[in-house]
Amino acid sequence: MTGSQHPVYSKNRLKLGVFCVNTMPALTTVPELFKPNWAECLRIAQLADEAGLEAIVPIARWKGYVDGDFGHASHDVIEPFTYAAAIAQATRHIGIFATTHAPTVHPLIVAKQASTIDAISGGRFGMNVVGGWNRREFDMFGIEMLGHEERYQYLAEWLTLIRRLWSETREFDVDSRWFSMKGALSRPQPLQGGAVPIMNAGFSETGMRFAARHSNIGLVGLFGENPDQWRAQVTKYKALARDEYGRDVQVWTNAQLVLKDTDAEAVDYLRYYSEDRADYAAIDGFIGTLARENGIAEDSEHMRFMRRTVALGSGTPIVGDAETVVAKLVSMASAGIDGVIFSAIDYIDALHRLAHDVLPRLVEHDVRQSGAISSLCESRL
Repeated sequence: MTGSQHPVYSKNRLKLGVFCVNTMPALTTVPELFKPNWAECLRIAQLADEAGLEAIVPIARWKGYVDGDFGHASHDVIEPFTYAAAIAQATRHIGIFATTHAPTVHPLIVAKQASTIDAISGGRFGMNVVGGWNRREFDMFGIEMLGHEERYQYLAEWLTLIRRLWSETREFDVDSRWFSMKGALSRPQPLQGGAVPIMNAGFSETGMRFAARHSNIGLVGLFGENPDQWRAQVTKYKALARDEYGRDVQVWTNAQLVLKDTDAEAVDYLRYYSEDRADYAAIDGFIGTLARENGIAEDSEHMRFMRRTVALGSGTPIVGDAETVVAKLVSMASAGIDGVIFSAIDYIDALHRLAHDVLPRLVEHDVRQSGAISSLCESRL
């Protein structure tokens, strides 16, 4: 499989995937919240694969958001590269991503890990690259956390070196501010060569520019509920990549899926887990750190919006019965969104409902093709 044949380049107008599947997916204290145990991780991945989804995207997190609380659930995270390798062996079609904090690992190690997972998966590997923003993790590693601008300068060189290691046909030397390498090579190279899809999420202007220049998929947080707002945001992003860097990029978003039998049931459940049982200690730690380390004022409109929604889960809430969920996904596709990766309090229930009640209707709306519908649909009949 070559880079252009990777599942994220499927013909579906709206690609779909699961996100945050190696740790807690929402800042809530409800007992049914997904917690990362391997049996459930494996089942989720196989259900997503059977449903014909395009991507599994675990996050990278070494330490959670609540200081001084060793037992807090946000600290429980399965390491994403070993996760991806195991999931690659257990699935057949879906794209398998790993997320990496660039400053915590040398490019040579990541290049080799990625090539190995790409071989295991038959060319289905992709990488979500981040520079890191949670200072607690850098303190734990004992490494300096760079300033916001320097962070992206480092990340650009780090990713460029990895792509060279994936595609060069001879050894090369590097002597720069960040790296000193002599006779560098990494073999075997990925089946996709240097075309392994790269995902990156940038909230700040600098982050967006990095993603537009260096990634294949820009992961954005959508602001507001109005599709016209989404369209403006997506159009700006794609125009930045095209006009300034001569590149075409996909724009994906992450979302929290609350899919129930009725709209009222979904809204009630959302209120229950995100308000009645919100984890305010984790919310305060998350928002405060994210704002500070990305150079965004905590009282800015952006961060106030995130504080209101972060307890809901990761990204835009998609809440309702099947008809409501379909309408929102169709509106996202119409706004130019190329893909949605979702989290859920109960991934297994959400995936069964998605496959049976949502995917067939997305085919009817010409957002996805019928080949993505599988035997999962029959399991709820």
